[in-house]
Amino acid sequence: MRDLIKRITRDLINSNYAIALTGAGISTESGIPDFRGPSGIWTKNPEEEKLAYRSYQVFLNNPKKWWEETLTTPFGLLEALTKAEPNPGHYALTELGKMGILKRIITQNIDGLHEKAGSKDVVEYHGCISKLRCLSCGSRFPQDKFDLQKLMGEDKLPPHCPKCGGLLKSDGVAFGEPIPADVIHQSTKEIENCDLMLICGTSAVVYPFAALPISAKERTTHKERIDETGKHTFEMVPAVTIIEINAEPTPLTHEGISDYLIQGKTGEILPRIVEEVKRTKAT
Repeated sequence: MRDLIKRITRDLINSNYAIALTGAGISTESGIPDFRGPSGIWTKNPEEEKLAYRSYQVFLNNPKKWWEETLTTPFGLLEALTKAEPNPGHYALTELGKMGILKRIITQNIDGLHEKAGSKDVVEYHGCISKLRCLSCGSRFPQDKFDLQKLMGEDKLPPHCPKCGGLLKSDGVAFGEPIPADVIHQSTKEIENCDLMLICGTSAVVYPFAALPISAKERTTHKERIDETGKHTFEMVPAVTIIEINAEPTPLTHEGISDYLIQGKTGEILPRIVEEVKRTKAT
């Protein structure tokens, strides 16, 4: 483990544009349950899984009904998200950002904990539970700017966009709902720019998010080599170093997409990396 920490530290310090991809594994350490595990939300309450799978179609068919169901149906995850606080893994990524090493975080998580921890450059791939998004113009608004219970009591659901009048729904991307175009654009731009990718706490099985490391792996660059005679040659090499920090190996590990895996909890490993970066830069 110690050698791997040193290796990732060296890779991070030598990178020009490092980004992080984060998934549920970094949030479970903040007490947010997963969905299908032994104690998962859907394992305990299969009805919530059924609601999740039909949610977007309900919205398209009847946005008023969708909002009424959303505001009146108990939802265990929502309560957990509301109470959750960032953990040492979130704060470690924030610190790497403040150091100028980590340029962007692309997260699957809808809990907003990266921003709560102080990270500024965050792409919320699947949206954020605390925001509303206009399906017409794409604008996002803090949910607490709208008194949704009052709108329901006055029979004024669904809420409408203050900018264009379009329909508002939760920013969280539902099953069957397209990833917003601006998120796709920003994520693609980050994949094209990065030369190092940290993959933290994701099982890498949910697409299209899981395709981001694969796209990065396909990028190549020219690397100059000088042999013993002084002759210069160039070869094509991977343009991105991909590093996993996960509790278990993933398809990215098994298929050789990642260069190496540091196995363990993100909340324990990421702070160790930050401390090693500080020690290395101080010497």
